[in-house]
Amino acid sequence: MPSLLQRQNRFLPTVNADGSRRALRPRLFQGRFLRARRVVGWLLIGVFWALPWLRVGGKPAVSFDIPAREFQLFGATFRATDGALLMLALLAVFVSIFLITAWVGRAWCGWACPQTVYMELLFRPLERWLEGGTVKQKRLDREGPNARRALKFVVFALLSVALANVFLAYFVGTERLGAWMTSSPLSHPTGFSVLALTSLLIFADFGFFREQMCTVACPYARLQSVLLDSKSLVVGYDQRRGEPRGRGEASGDCVDCGACVTTCPTGIDIRDGLQLECVGCAQCIDACDSVMRKFDRPLGLIRYASQRSLGEVKGSLSPHRPRLLVYPLLLAAILGALFFLGRRGSEPDITLLRGIGAPFEVVGAEVHNQIRIKIQNRTNAAASYRLELLDLPEAQLIAPENPLGAAAGQRVETSVFVVFPLTLVPNGTREVVFGVRDEGGVVWRAPYRLLGPRRAGS
Repeated sequence: MPSLLQRQNRFLPTVNADGSRRALRPRLFQGRFLRARRVVGWLLIGVFWALPWLRVGGKPAVSFDIPAREFQLFGATFRATDGALLMLALLAVFVSIFLITAWVGRAWCGWACPQTVYMELLFRPLERWLEGGTVKQKRLDREGPNARRALKFVVFALLSVALANVFLAYFVGTERLGAWMTSSPLSHPTGFSVLALTSLLIFADFGFFREQMCTVACPYARLQSVLLDSKSLVVGYDQRRGEPRGRGEASGDCVDCGACVTTCPTGIDIRDGLQLECVGCAQCIDACDSVMRKFDRPLGLIRYASQRSLGEVKGSLSPHRPRLLVYPLLLAAILGALFFLGRRGSEPDITLLRGIGAPFEVVGAEVHNQIRIKIQNRTNAAASYRLELLDLPEAQLIAPENPLGAAAGQRVETSVFVVFPLTLVPNGTREVVFGVRDEGGVVWRAPYRLLGPRRAGS
């Protein structure tokens, strides 16, 4: 039987037969999944708005200070020198997405993605409140510009500015953002430009682009074909139970009411099978269950299930799912490495470089090596570092400033001279170890190679 979209002479859910954009005005059906999504969604919205103001150890719980090249994540500080930690954190995010998708399909898209959460729980409810239900909204689409729609866009614009300010707080901090909000935009033109651009993008997304962000722009939908398998949990239609559609005695349970299509935020017909436009929001499940109750038929004609259990995938496919073993093991390894490396977060970054000019200088019976030392304080408090030469008692370390003081997160640099007898470098080199001692007495070791003249015949 042809689907509702085919009977309406549409080949794409968001495109009319003449190629024009079809505005989606999904009808809302109350149900258990909508209630659950509201709880999850509003919790996520609350977390998003609260995190910039939450402090852990005197620092924002989450912040991305790009000019300072410093990220804060629940008390842990990541700097530009922590490239390995940042890479591992990103890998953990990607592997987690792969695992969730293989296990429960596009649960992220339908339940936690900001695009879906804000669209379905904030912007569309406001739209229904200001313009009316689906029928009234479609009438406004035909009538063109009007006062109600203008008011809606004003409210959307104000909400976009508020969201942009919260988003900006993650990058500049609440204190600086508060100062910017109470001063002239001319005093912070760069920040104001970023805020204006972000507000415009949010307004364009939720006011006009909408479902096309999921169906056109987001690459995740196209990745699902390789991330899903026949036993992944997806939203699906039970064709064996529902077909043939209709209300006669010989028909299946599907009464062909079209409720699952009219409620879909991306406009698809779930009865056509798994499609990349499906975000797994379960609105069609609530819609179908409400119809099944009216006709006194069992619930679950549309439900969360695997393609194998719905009969969409046939054949002798292996029942084993190696990916559900590989992904957790890989994620555990990444998190273990992240924890191990993160424990070294207080260790200073020590860089030893040769001085500018000649690599060494011979003065009488002594050799002088100039060395540039850079120390990055990776803690959230001021620190003092004393420089030492650990395994060469015959050498003398001459430093203009010792110990070196460094503020929290600061990189300090100094030049030192190592003076030692010619006899210590018979072959022109000598391996040594520099020590950097902090205020707690902990010594961090840094190897270095001293240079001198090579003796004739050596």
